[in-house]
Amino acid sequence: MMKTMKKLPDAEFDIMKVVWANNPPITTNIIMQELGNEREWRAQTVISLMLRLVERGFLRTEKNGKERTYFPLISKEDYLKFETGDFIERYHGNSFTSLVATLYDGNKLKDSDLDQLAKWLREKRD
Repeated sequence: MMKTMKKLPDAEFDIMKVVWANNPPITTNIIMQELGNEREWRAQTVISLMLRLVERGFLRTEKNGKERTYFPLISKEDYLKFETGDFIERYHGNSFTSLVATLYDGNKLKDSDLDQLAKWLREKRD
């Protein structure tokens, strides 16, 4: 994982979700088919966002004839670990208990969620 990883803006994160969901390499045409029309982006907007992701170190690009192909350099799992860790540190003082208490008090956790969490914690201890 990159030591200098930074939080992605929403538009770039949306592109990375499409990249992670597809087998590499990916093209701007694939992004446009899966996201561009929904977001009402022009092809040039997608190209600009992809190039930003290359500059940030999230993607690698190769030119194949007239078309560029893109390959992920950061896995979804690594990015989610970074993003979640940053969130817990910033908003919960690195306290997992604070995070769970906030979710519980906000009625975001059901009893089944708590059962799964308890099972997960038991497995991690063993």
